[in-house]
Amino acid sequence: MKRVRGFTLVSAIFLLVILAMLGAFMTTFSTTQHIDSANDLQGSRGYRAARMGSEWAVAMICNGAGCASPLTACPASPSVMDIMPDGFTVTVTCAMNSYSEGVVTRYVFWITSTATSGGSPGSLGYIERSVNAFIEFP
Repeated sequence: MKRVRGFTLVSAIFLLVILAMLGAFMTTFSTTQHIDSANDLQGSRGYRAARMGSEWAVAMICNGAGCASPLTACPASPSVMDIMPDGFTVTVTCAMNSYSEGVVTRYVFWITSTATSGGSPGSLGYIERSVNAFIEFP
């Protein structure tokens, strides 16, 4: 009668390989979660930076007069803001249309503010958020 030897060694190696694969999976999963969380936070910051750009454009159009005497043309467009909130580059574009209703001329301004950070599109950590707004003055 032959004795079977080495069965315990094969079982131990199998268990070590399975546990190592499980550990690698958990490490990858954890890293992915941390990167997603950081991108989510940066996305919120990007939205706030883009919104700041649109509010800056509204202030430029209102000409500091509480919109009682607004501009009749867009500010220089596209404008890159001098301030870089949270490391974002904010680009603001404006388009203006006017139309008349009797003796009243109305001005409609379309504003697009885009905040970008993190290199080029498709790279890890690239964030881009855009905010659109319009203003109409009688």
